[in-house]
Amino acid sequence: MAKRESKDFSWSTFYAHRKAVRKIYPSIYKVQIKKKLFDVVMEELKGGELVLDVGASTKALGDRIKKTGKADVIYKTMDIDSATDHDYHSLEEIEEKFDVIILSEVIEHIEFNEGIEFLKSLKELLVPGGRLIVSTPNLNHPNRYFQDPDHKTPYTYETLGAALEESGLSLSVMYRIYNDSIIRRTLRLYITTWLYRYLDIDFAKSIVAVAVKG
Repeated sequence: MAKRESKDFSWSTFYAHRKAVRKIYPSIYKVQIKKKLFDVVMEELKGGELVLDVGASTKALGDRIKKTGKADVIYKTMDIDSATDHDYHSLEEIEEKFDVIILSEVIEHIEFNEGIEFLKSLKELLVPGGRLIVSTPNLNHPNRYFQDPDHKTPYTYETLGAALEESGLSLSVMYRIYNDSIIRRTLRLYITTWLYRYLDIDFAKSIVAVAVKG
């Protein structure tokens, strides 16, 4: 049986958030493209900050950050897989606050109402002015979301933005993530893009949203 939304959840308010996001980004094609999630993370890091990677799987992201020269960034991970080496295995263990939290390709694995509550919990782990970076499969991509049978909640870009606003955060910016060979990238970005728009599909595999705690 599906769980009910929390008593303070309002669908009309949620739809208003979604409408506001769509006013900023009238279509998926108005969302700026970045090559990798890592590029977004590096833009958000200012140095000397405490970072939490939720659902990290490995600590590879932390190693990549160190290689950029930002050795003063303190990188920590949380993953529910107790067989792997992480700083935390549940949010309940965490007592410190973070400047940046990364949630990469996780939110779609959670039921919608639980996802909203999860985002609220992450917000409480941020310092004022802290940023939450969330990525999820791009629904406008023909098959990206359906490649994983464990996906539970599909998020359009405006629904993801509304979910972050609903959690009490302020949406800062959104991106589409797309990286390919120079030839294919050029063709898709500058030559065949009209065809993708006509078919209402997208070649970018993921969307990323950055939200700020006030």
